[in-house]
Amino acid sequence: MKHQKLIGLSRRYVSALRRHLTRGPGASLRPANALGRQAATIGLETLDVARIHKRALAVVTSSGSLSPGRDGILRRAEGFFVEAITPIEETRRAMLQANVRLSQVNETLRRRTVQLAAANRLLKREIRQRQAVESALKKSEQHHSRLLEQSRSMQEQLRHLSRQLLMAQEQERKRISRELHDQIAQTLTGINVHLATLKVETDVNAKGLRKKIARTQRLVEKSVDIVHRFARELRPTLLDDLGLIPALHSFLKAFTKRTGLRIRFTAFSGVEQLSSTKRTVLYRVAQSALAHVAQHAHATRVDIGIRKSPGAIHMEIHDNGSGFEVERVLFAKRHKRLGLLGMRERAEMVGGSFAVQSAPGKGTTIRALIPVNNGIRVST
Repeated sequence: MKHQKLIGLSRRYVSALRRHLTRGPGASLRPANALGRQAATIGLETLDVARIHKRALAVVTSSGSLSPGRDGILRRAEGFFVEAITPIEETRRAMLQANVRLSQVNETLRRRTVQLAAANRLLKREIRQRQAVESALKKSEQHHSRLLEQSRSMQEQLRHLSRQLLMAQEQERKRISRELHDQIAQTLTGINVHLATLKVETDVNAKGLRKKIARTQRLVEKSVDIVHRFARELRPTLLDDLGLIPALHSFLKAFTKRTGLRIRFTAFSGVEQLSSTKRTVLYRVAQSALAHVAQHAHATRVDIGIRKSPGAIHMEIHDNGSGFEVERVLFAKRHKRLGLLGMRERAEMVGGSFAVQSAPGKGTTIRALIPVNNGIRVST
């Protein structure tokens, strides 16, 4: 295809050169420029056009119509050739300039590539640093989680130890109560019996001795009452022998006699079906709550109720005393009312819950909820 174009261009070149030389010095060079553009279009170089010009000049001069030296034919043919190769030279210069610009662009691209590579290395280093920081943070979080878990475990262990301490304390109270009731009280009663016998056997004239014996008897009787009261406070035998309700009735009777408080107590018999540990918790909560009322509340009336609630036994103790700010008391750095914390711990020890509701001037309500074991039906 290119060869055919080259042949056609050569023919047109011969014709155009002949017309140019025939027309004389004033002939236009635009046909030569047009031929040059066509040569550049089909990809010819300056040397190719020079060969075409040489053959065309030989053809034109060999025809005999033009003399080589006449009117400067060779000089005008040279001008025609120069005009013909001008587009090729311009294209070549443009290509050279384009190559220079391309080289500049390539150099700029190379520099940018180097800069991008450096930026990529820096970014990779930052990513590694960030990954290292994230890994350290994860390790720190894991360490914090382990510490938190250890803290929770230690807190649970402490709570367990506290509950064990309360249970051991309760067992020790039971043992001391039995000792006081079975041995010390019986010993004092024996002394009193012996003193009574001695009083009967004393001579009629020994009036002073009888008075001393009478005083001794009164002291012994008082000691027996104190021992009995002490034993009841440590661990009432009624709680183990007869149940929670009789034990609370006995305690409340003595408490009313000692403090003058009016107490209204209601309960249902099904509470006696609870385990000994849970009945003891209810007794201790009531005991601690009334001690709190006597020491701090300045109350005149207390209502105590034990009732059944879904899946649990609910005990509520309400007084008409002065009340207090619950949060301030429970979370104070120095607990002046540790009985509240003890009541809560006892209730939670058996899986129950404890709540205090109070406000200055509005009295106090203490609630303890003790769960009923599965399979045990508490009747009303």
